[in-house]
Amino acid sequence: MTTKKKIALLVCYFGKLPWYFDYFVHSCKYNPSVDFFVYIDDNDYKKETSKNVKIIPSTLKNISDLASAKLGFEVDIQYGYKLCDFKPAYGVIFSDILKDYDFWGHCDIDIIFGDIREFITDELLSNYELISVRHDWLSGCFLLYKNIPKINTLFLHSKDYKMVFTSYHHYCFDETNFAHDAFTEGKEWHQVPTRIESMMHVVKRLEAENYIKPFFEFFIIEGLPGKLKWETGKMYYRNKYEILLYHLIYFKKQYIQTLKKEAIPDLFKISPSKIYHCKNPKLIINEF
Repeated sequence: MTTKKKIALLVCYFGKLPWYFDYFVHSCKYNPSVDFFVYIDDNDYKKETSKNVKIIPSTLKNISDLASAKLGFEVDIQYGYKLCDFKPAYGVIFSDILKDYDFWGHCDIDIIFGDIREFITDELLSNYELISVRHDWLSGCFLLYKNIPKINTLFLHSKDYKMVFTSYHHYCFDETNFAHDAFTEGKEWHQVPTRIESMMHVVKRLEAENYIKPFFEFFIIEGLPGKLKWETGKMYYRNKYEILLYHLIYFKKQYIQTLKKEAIPDLFKISPSKIYHCKNPKLIINEF
């Protein structure tokens, strides 16, 4: 029996956990070969999780102190969203818990996973060092790094990394410094001027220099497409296309609460504004 390459995903979320966190955790449960390390400061969260989901109580100060020690200069993270800038350095900051993994990644909690291993295969992991689930820019909501020093320290190749890490301002360093549209239009990294040199600029420059081998592919759905179905760990669009994850970045703003607090079933469907729990697999909903 072939042993799969080991993957760990890191999440840092500080503040009251939102409604969609339960869906995130539920979908993680159906990916038992991936370990999730989730750092939170919501002391009210007492729910049990599956063995592969490790809830770790922490604070922004704890993370700041750890980052300062690992990076070698003082870091003071004042608000949760600033952590997005630090995601590329998680391989260094959390190196102690990642040492036994082949790949590590960062992800957000406003996502519902399908079958991760259906897309992130050992063949893919053997051939690439960085894996983005968008085709046009680095996907901060889910991004994988090969757990080797060269890749864990890619952020050092940005001339601005130290300024980014020591500033209170949020730069979207993990992605494009807010230049997403330019990269989606197909512009090259040197054609996209930005305030700071983002990780997208770094990765594309180093790829052009044949220093790293990244992978970009469209494995996710964002927006408000509706016609999504999650069933026992698989995510489908239009009952036809399997996807790795649904990013709720827009859906969470449109969501209409219609469900009472109840256990999440093994089948639910997502319209542009609602989630429907389907206790009967044969249930037909007009919106779908």
